[in-house]
Amino acid sequence: MSQLGLVTVLFKADDVLEGFFESLSIQNFKDYHLYLVDNSPNEGTDKLIQTLSAKFGVTNYTHVKNAGNEGVARGNNIGIELSVKDGTTHTVLLNNDIEFSQPDLLSDMLRYAIEHNEPMIVPKIYFHDNRKVWMAGGEFLLYKGLTTHVGEGDNDGTKYSREAYFDYAPTCFMLIDNKVFEKAGLMDEKYFVYYDDTDFIFRTNKLGYKIKLLPNLHIYHKVSSITGGKTTLFSIYYGTRNRIYFIRKNLSGLQYFCSMGFTLFARLLRYLQFDKEQKAKLVTGLKDGFKLNPAGTSPLKP
Repeated sequence: MSQLGLVTVLFKADDVLEGFFESLSIQNFKDYHLYLVDNSPNEGTDKLIQTLSAKFGVTNYTHVKNAGNEGVARGNNIGIELSVKDGTTHTVLLNNDIEFSQPDLLSDMLRYAIEHNEPMIVPKIYFHDNRKVWMAGGEFLLYKGLTTHVGEGDNDGTKYSREAYFDYAPTCFMLIDNKVFEKAGLMDEKYFVYYDDTDFIFRTNKLGYKIKLLPNLHIYHKVSSITGGKTTLFSIYYGTRNRIYFIRKNLSGLQYFCSMGFTLFARLLRYLQFDKEQKAKLVTGLKDGFKLNPAGTSPLKP
């Protein structure tokens, strides 16, 4: 039984796995188990994982091979459930398009969580290519139906180097006490990808949880290395659909009307700029966002 479960969801991630495994190999903390939940299993990835495991000495892992692409939300839930079932006390949700070089990153996060009874912790995250800040905290902009990252695109500095609590942070590298899942549930799998972590963090907020930023710890994120960016057909569809779904599911009153109005107006402006295929995806995303049933969340199975 390991103390810490690491959950990462793979989807055509072969190009980034070497940096990911190398980052894990330098960690002084070894009492973890890695759950590789694979949404695009194939023989090539199987061999690559075996090769990297042997090369970097990362042998404490489970490779879960899904039948197909079941989505990031479902993939995370599979890993979380395995982590909890295996008796870990904390789970780290982490992307595999990241790298980190501090050998005490995992141990420092876990020790701080235990000593200070912090349920959710994130490090500071930089863009991998230019080392500018990607995330030094975050917040909900509920009247727009959005979230925002503190410091995104800025050079690092003292204002991004103070420990602080935040309502929101992305789950691309987040340590979570497993008791949080017991109370807040798991990811809502209807999202498939995008806004699934926003929805989860929103629910933890309602339960009184805050996210602690430890800015002395840091990782480097290869942003959008898998989905390709915000203007791909994939991102246009799911970004639109899920933002509508998030608003319908979680907001009400003035927040609902303001955020829905802002979102529809913003999508109209994008529609005017898009080509024919992009326009079609945006319209389909809007329609499907209004079709999804917002009732229910994913419970943590015993």
